[in-house]
Amino acid sequence: MKTVIIKYNAGNVQSVMYALERLGASYLLTDDEAEIRSADKVIFPGVGEASTAMAYLRERGLDQLIPSLKQPVLGTCVGMQLMCRHSEENDTNCMGIFDIGVRRFPNEPGFKVPHTGWNNIHSLQGPLTQGLPDNAYVYFVHSFAADICPETTAVCDYVRPFSAMLHRDNFYAAQFHAEISGNVGQRILENFLKL
Repeated sequence: MKTVIIKYNAGNVQSVMYALERLGASYLLTDDEAEIRSADKVIFPGVGEASTAMAYLRERGLDQLIPSLKQPVLGTCVGMQLMCRHSEENDTNCMGIFDIGVRRFPNEPGFKVPHTGWNNIHSLQGPLTQGLPDNAYVYFVHSFAADICPETTAVCDYVRPFSAMLHRDNFYAAQFHAEISGNVGQRILENFLKL
């Protein structure tokens, strides 16, 4: 099986590579269109800022390539946000794989932004959450979050309920960092690799 990690300037690729190595999965880190199209699985990681990341994707045509992929694709953190329609972060138009907006957490007493650390996810649905208990804990680092929508497959409550995971057709996404979310994250990655 060929797993590709998309190489771009917002990827937290090292921790993703370590997570795949722990699972015994081989991978290729690339931004080459032919390599990405020929992969069995594609991982689109992310750490960073939406508008800069989208500019980089557009320069390389990756903003057109990613939505056209037919194999299972998993976006994480900023990767998930870039798969949505629009982000309030610097008023950024994104790829629109998920027809939902990404909004900044409002300043609320008792809540720190960014939302950083372990939090639970609930209302789990879909193949990536198979074998997980409801209210499983995962690791988040983000100031922006996608609203709840028909494609939501896991919910987290922080300031407001938001989409912790999304799924439409062959596209899957997680707001949290599955690659550093312990046994829960490992199970999600295992489930993705088995699709």
